Amino acid sequence: MRMLLIEDNESLADSIRIYFRNLGHPIDWIDSVEKAETSLSFDDFDLLILDINLPGKSGFQLLQSLRNQGNRVPVLVLTARTEVDDRVSSLDFGADDYLAKPFDFRELAARCRALYRRGRGGASNEIRCGNLVYNLASHSAKISDITLDLRPRELQLLELFLKNIDRVLNKDDISNRLYRYDEAYTPNAIEQTLTRLRKQLDGSTLIIKTIRGLGYLAHVDD
Repeated sequence: MRMLLIEDNESLADSIRIYFRNLGHPIDWIDSVEKAETSLSFDDFDLLILDINLPGKSGFQLLQSLRNQGNRVPVLVLTARTEVDDRVSSLDFGADDYLAKPFDFRELAARCRALYRRGRGGASNEIRCGNLVYNLASHSAKISDITLDLRPRELQLLELFLKNIDRVLNKDDISNRLYRYDEAYTPNAIEQTLTRLRKQLDGSTLIIKTIRGLGYLAHVDD
C-alpha cells in the first residue's frame, strides 16, 4: 500500500512514517498542500493521510481540488479539529474517513487498511488467488497453508501484483509503488526482487510472466 502523508508537524510525521515503514508500507511525507499537488501530478498513491491545518492552502482545499478533478484516491483526514462541524465538512469535501488527534497508531493503520480494502471492493484483509492467500493486516502470504519466507520488498511486490492481476506492469510502474522518494533504486534491484519472489511462489497457481518489451504480468493459472 503506497501512501502519501501530508502533515506539517515533523515529529508526528516521523512517528507515522516509522510506524508504517515497520509494517512494510512505502510511505512518503510532505508538509504542504502545494507540495502534495506537485506529487500527485506525477505519482499515484493507494491512500492519502491528510492534515487539515497546513501552512498555505488547507487540507480542505486539497480535498475539494482532488474531487473536482475526479481523483478518487482514498483520503483519511487526520486533524486536531474535533468539532462535529469539522468532521461533517471533511466528509462533505470528499474525505473517506476521519481520525482526530491524538490517536492510537493501531487504529490509524486499521482505518487505512479498511480504506484500501474498500478501494479494491473487498471486505476482508485476505486476498486469495488460487492456492495463494495474502493477508493485508499481518503482511504474510501462504501457499496451501504454508507460510512463505518473504522479505518486506518481496511482500510489497507480491501485493502490487495481486492488486493488478492480468495487467502488465513495467519497471516504472513497479518502482513508483515500491520505492519512497528518498530511496535510490536500480532496474536491476527490481529484477533481483522479482527473481526471489518467483522462487518463493514455486508451487503457487499465481504465475508472474515476463512480457518481452513491456513488463511483467501476474496471472492465476487454474
